Amino acid sequence: MWKLACVVLISACQLAAQSESKSSIEQARVMLLENAWNQAVQAKDARALDTLLAADMVYVEYDGTLMNKAEYLASVRSPPLDPLRIVNESMTVRLYDQVAVVNAVCRENGLKNGKAYSFRERFTDTWIRRGNTWECIASQSTLISPMTLTK
Repeated sequence: MWKLACVVLISACQLAAQSESKSSIEQARVMLLENAWNQAVQAKDARALDTLLAADMVYVEYDGTLMNKAEYLASVRSPPLDPLRIVNESMTVRLYDQVAVVNAVCRENGLKNGKAYSFRERFTDTWIRRGNTWECIASQSTLISPMTLTK
């Protein structure tokens, strides 16, 4: 009886460790995708963003503007905006089977209409796993500190 209980306990621990390891790998994948998103926005690379975002993606900008995928990609290509640095801080990823929810703080600075800007925002992104690919299906951000424009 004790031997059976030990075998069951060891098997359960091994399964839990494998599950936790897989979960950590998926969390890291989603974090890498978040950082790739920042790099694509900095480079105004709508093609790269297109691969990260689901076709039915919904984006809510910090000012409340609601955009679909096409509108968001157009805003990234917008000439008046030239982001120079976008960095995520304190990012957490929670996994729920085929869904990942990311919460983080983002700092961004660059040029808007030729004037320097900077802001800090908190965001929540929701990713869905389709096959071996993660796609962002929803993104929402809120300003933590107001956008500052300087000459």
